[in-house]
Amino acid sequence: MLKYDELVELYRELRAEQVLSVFIDGRTSDFSEHNLWRKRLDHEVSELRERLRADEPGDTRTFDSALAKIEEALEEYDRFLPDRGWVGFATAERLVYADTVSVPMPDLVRWESGIRVAPYVRALKQDRVVVGVLVDSRRARVFEYKDGTLRESKDLLAETFLGDLTDATVSKRASSNSGVRGRTGTDAAHRFLEVGAERMLKRLAEVVGEIAGPDGLVVIGGVAEQAANAIQHLPAGLAGRTTQRSSMSVEMADADVQDALESAASDLNRSIQGELLQEVIDQARSGGRGALGPESVEQAVREGRVDTLLLSRDFIGGNPDYADHLVGAAFEHGGEVEELSSEGADRLDVEGRGVAARLRYQIQR
Repeated sequence: MLKYDELVELYRELRAEQVLSVFIDGRTSDFSEHNLWRKRLDHEVSELRERLRADEPGDTRTFDSALAKIEEALEEYDRFLPDRGWVGFATAERLVYADTVSVPMPDLVRWESGIRVAPYVRALKQDRVVVGVLVDSRRARVFEYKDGTLRESKDLLAETFLGDLTDATVSKRASSNSGVRGRTGTDAAHRFLEVGAERMLKRLAEVVGEIAGPDGLVVIGGVAEQAANAIQHLPAGLAGRTTQRSSMSVEMADADVQDALESAASDLNRSIQGELLQEVIDQARSGGRGALGPESVEQAVREGRVDTLLLSRDFIGGNPDYADHLVGAAFEHGGEVEELSSEGADRLDVEGRGVAARLRYQIQR
């Protein structure tokens, strides 16, 4: 799957070339629907070919050459596509990119200058790692979920962080008592466990920070008190990207962990997008660094002032060409792009007719 920087690089590299962009919805719920994606693709190609013949009678050779490269890349898929979507870009000379994606794509075929980028925006979220943590007083399991794949990367045990604490505090003298100076054996045992748990949480915070990086999401579950303690130990920069799930336990099976992380990450992402949208709305209404509506956003992207472009899913679907223009213009100037869904998309449709942007700076006019 393409990362954000790779998508932007492809956009810039190919903006002056004729490119065939192919997006396929790979979802199916019935075995009898095998090859249905192929029929939809053939229909899209047929319609595009007719438009090309109407615009440029008798000359579809470069299109046919690019299409042959897409068809060759699709030959490995006999019946079903192995994931929820497929994306391919080709010129008459070469196959630029072809791969499955783990989010649904629209059925779309375009032959135009540069690659079609707007539909791919929703797939960029899959490049964001989700760090899952299951913790109690003695153990912390750390998972990485990315591109639809879950793996357990760390399993920390509190006992391994005690070091020589026992030797340093326990008397070696033969005695019928607890053997611990100044406190009972039970007190000492509790203290050892507390110290081990504290050291484990500090190490856990380091591990989570390293994996999450600058934009990863963090989901913490397990024993409620220890999960809350773990959150308190995390780097400050993760505060807005972390959520706690009381329904998750340390001994969960991997399949259940994946389901829980997908759900929690989706909720957390919607929350982050909602906060971003509220910030943009407030800034736009106060004359600050925000723009609402196609006209204001169009002007801002032309002037290179867009830091983050926000588009609703319905806006992209209903205005594919214009949405692609806005996304490409944002990419040209290093802007980020977010596709909003659910409640955030509904609000964006109402407040900004499906389009808004956080700006780098505002121009007083």
